Amino acid sequence: MFSKNLKYYRLKNKMTMKELAEQIDMTSMAVSNYESGKRKPDMEVIKQMAKALGVRVSDFLAVRNQNLVFYHGEFRKNSKLSVSQQDYVRESVEEYFNRFMTIVEILGGEVLPDAPATTVLKLSNDSESDAQLLRKHLNLAIDGPIDNLTEILENKGILVYFCDIDNDKFSGMNGFVNDRPYIVVNNNMSPERNRSTIIHELSHLMFEWPDIIEDSRIEEVATAIGGAFLLPKTDAIRELGIRRTAVSKDMLLVAQEYGISMYMLVKRAQLSGIITTSTARDFYIAASSAGWRKNEPVRIKKESPILFEQLVYRAVNENEISIQRGAELLRTTYDEVVSHCYFIEVL
Repeated sequence: MFSKNLKYYRLKNKMTMKELAEQIDMTSMAVSNYESGKRKPDMEVIKQMAKALGVRVSDFLAVRNQNLVFYHGEFRKNSKLSVSQQDYVRESVEEYFNRFMTIVEILGGEVLPDAPATTVLKLSNDSESDAQLLRKHLNLAIDGPIDNLTEILENKGILVYFCDIDNDKFSGMNGFVNDRPYIVVNNNMSPERNRSTIIHELSHLMFEWPDIIEDSRIEEVATAIGGAFLLPKTDAIRELGIRRTAVSKDMLLVAQEYGISMYMLVKRAQLSGIITTSTARDFYIAASSAGWRKNEPVRIKKESPILFEQLVYRAVNENEISIQRGAELLRTTYDEVVSHCYFIEVL
């Protein structure tokens, strides 16, 4: 659908309707009519727009699946994203899952496992118990580190998308595509923050949140559940000991093992009674002075969704789609697809 593609690429290029209109010598109203679908441009105008936005004409003309129904979760009440940035996140989600669901339909819907039921878990007002309940709901062990959270969720039928957006005020969002839950996170965040954001959004999806709970309190509870999910209290005590008088460097190894930041580790240690509030505060002050509040050193490998690529490569190898079509779906090169689909004889 040209109108949706135009809006997506304009927002991706951080360009307003007025700025695009000026580059192609037309009015912003004309651009608005093209994006809303009220009018259709001729091929010459499409070529001008493609050049202005640095995309191919074929990208503009890519067909969208009209059978996809999206329900996007709301952005946080205190979100610092502009309206255009919020629009970009939603358009980016729809553009990605349009390509994703295209290959699912080609291979057959059974390639995706049934996702766990959403909004069915009851809050207990105890984050440790709630985190255990969430783990059980996903058929995971109630304690122990979780290695690749993104891969686990994809194998549970929960779609994950890493959105490229240059704004650290956006961490994540959740929603549904054809009733299947999705989680989107900021691709430019640290791997540790992405993991905590994924569980935060997962909590929003899986728990039943009473209407009487204020939004700020919901965020606090979801964050607490996320911390307890990634580092259960029993694990914290086993790994760190019953009591500690200071935050020491050996604790970095625990943070790395559980795929969390030192900020989260210290918070979990405080909540578990392993360190005092004063000890935690001393760490926060020192870490902030070292610039860790925004740029804590990365200690784990970055996770990435792999299911989409796997399905495309499978479709190519089974001759369901051409190599070129696979490259178009993945937004990559022909040679890159070939390198993942065919063994090269070396002898």
